[in-house]
Amino acid sequence: MAHHTVKGKRELKRAVYAGSFDPVTNGHLWMIREAVELFDELIVAVGVNPEKHCTFSVEERVALLRAVTGGFSKLRVDVFENQFLVNYAQSIGANYIIRGIRTASDYEYERTMRYINSDLHPDITTIFLLPPREYAEVSSTMVKGLVGPRGWESVIRQYLPEPVYSKLIEMYSSE
Repeated sequence: MAHHTVKGKRELKRAVYAGSFDPVTNGHLWMIREAVELFDELIVAVGVNPEKHCTFSVEERVALLRAVTGGFSKLRVDVFENQFLVNYAQSIGANYIIRGIRTASDYEYERTMRYINSDLHPDITTIFLLPPREYAEVSSTMVKGLVGPRGWESVIRQYLPEPVYSKLIEMYSSE
């Protein structure tokens, strides 16, 4: 990866990894661990989509992300709303966007978005990461779909970091 220079100084390699993180899964954590190794700074950004019904509030998602990423010194959690991800990335000085690809349909969607983002900000590079097989099918939607039937607690355990698992148990045990 080439380092850009500004007046003889190496430019900070800053990346943004965005999602709804409703809830954050072990698949998200894998992406974060990989990305934090590649960049000088990683911003994990919670995207707010008013059209989408979320299980967790924005504040809860930010708190859970901070709880599971607290050990990474080169990482910060942020929120963005009502703007394209590439415009948000540009506004915070990120020169890279990190996206995960689990399936062929993810690839088709992300490829299209990469070209649109490049049209808007050619200076921002999209980097795709392919998670290992054990995370390829893990998504927030899949995990939430498993909640409810008898024994769901033990089924979802393997897909979630401890603070997220505990929060889901607490939420649904009090109903």
